Amino acid sequence: MADATVAPSSSGKHPVDEVLPVSQMLLYGFQHVLSMYAGVVAVPLIVGGALGLSTRDMTYLVSAALFLAGIATLLQSIGIWKIGARQPIVQGTSFVAVTSMIAIGTAAGGGTDGLRAISGAVIVAGLICFLISPLFTKLLRYFPEVVTGTVITVIGLALLPVGINWAAGGLGSDNYGSMTNIGMAGATLLIIILIYRFAPAFLSRIAILLGLVLGTALAVPFGMVDFGRLAEAGFFQLTTPFHFGLPTFEIGAIIAMIIVLLVIMTETTADVLAIGEVIDKPADRETVTGGIRADMLSSAIAGVFNVFPLSAFAQNVGLVAITGIKSRFVVAMGGVILVVLGLIPVLGAFVAVVPTAVLGGAGIALFGTVAASGIRTLAQVNYDGNSNLVIVAISIAMGIIPIAVPTFWDAFPEWFGTIFHSGITAAAITAVLLNAIFNVWGHQDEDREAPVFAEGPPQAAINVSDEERLQLRTFERTDRSQARDIEYRRRGRGTSAPQHPEPGATPDGDPGTPEPR
Repeated sequence: MADATVAPSSSGKHPVDEVLPVSQMLLYGFQHVLSMYAGVVAVPLIVGGALGLSTRDMTYLVSAALFLAGIATLLQSIGIWKIGARQPIVQGTSFVAVTSMIAIGTAAGGGTDGLRAISGAVIVAGLICFLISPLFTKLLRYFPEVVTGTVITVIGLALLPVGINWAAGGLGSDNYGSMTNIGMAGATLLIIILIYRFAPAFLSRIAILLGLVLGTALAVPFGMVDFGRLAEAGFFQLTTPFHFGLPTFEIGAIIAMIIVLLVIMTETTADVLAIGEVIDKPADRETVTGGIRADMLSSAIAGVFNVFPLSAFAQNVGLVAITGIKSRFVVAMGGVILVVLGLIPVLGAFVAVVPTAVLGGAGIALFGTVAASGIRTLAQVNYDGNSNLVIVAISIAMGIIPIAVPTFWDAFPEWFGTIFHSGITAAAITAVLLNAIFNVWGHQDEDREAPVFAEGPPQAAINVSDEERLQLRTFERTDRSQARDIEYRRRGRGTSAPQHPEPGATPDGDPGTPEPR
């Protein structure tokens, strides 16, 4: 772990612009890579698995995702023209887009055809959002915490069924739901929990990655690991444009992806503002706009290489805060490391040999964490005297519809289904519209509660002092009851005494004097 503080630069530069010795930048940059590696490779594994890609194609996707994450990190941290926040921000494939991409790819027939449809949507949406980046920073009131928290929560809830199916062995597998698969997923989840709880802070930050490694090692004796897949991967691979063919363009898919990227832009804005406070260099509107531009341009470029939208990784913002290493060139070195990893496909092949059940155990922890992050954001929302509770309730309900009943929108036009078959997109549209209706275009009186809940009393809550008082009373009642039971058993009367007699009273309630013991 790095030191908690950084000495001022002798050149008088702000710590964010300080260039450290190469050895230190390599060490600290590799630490950033370790903290976000699992998140980067998880997205291509999820989408590729859902589209039924071959091992070779999955290996390419993982390598390409690492390569593009490195390019995007360099663009964000170093910056070109007005592109890039020039902050220590690490970029990686975004979970926000997963459910929408699966819906788009499945509608296009899955496989490489599905990937080409996703690429077309990502390219067009990325370019459009790049152009509107300056405008977006002036429209942030449409994306407050009540919107972003709802969307992130639905993302986690939408991904959890994927992790659960993985834990059972993967849909369509011969041994789906076997005790071996579920037991291996449970063992992996237990390993991750133990690492979180007992390992040093540095290792706990890569608990997901360590869980995948140790879970795979545990699965070897059970014959669940196919190392033959490594033979299909080379030791060098250059990520090439349109690897799976020219992209296809469909209006519904593009609209869905634009909505997803708007959510990603909101997340990036929050990360840029947060890292500005961490590095003691508060971000202004120009910095935020530059960060969003880097996000959107790198996402459009990623689509050219058949990779998925990229966004700032919040866990690396936390790493900067913990280590105190504020130099953006350290993060840029991490980007170089990611590029190198992306050029070595055998590393991606190692990830591809992870058994599906092991991936499921890690997925439950990872996707549950995404949902918990959304809940944490929603906990910061003010629900008094406004309709935020209604916004959250209806938006989550709309997001759950395609998760609970995947065929719900099948009778609707294809473009509509492409949008609303994604729970994340449905929740985002609903949350943005309701927030605009209730909180932007028309404000309610401050003393007016949400109409849906106006007729019912507010729900009570028990705080710590209440629990202590109740616990004390429970002990008092237990002691008195036990004393009465002992007395009546001594008299041969069982425990059928009245429930509330005064101490020293007889069973019929009359005062009396207990017999001496």
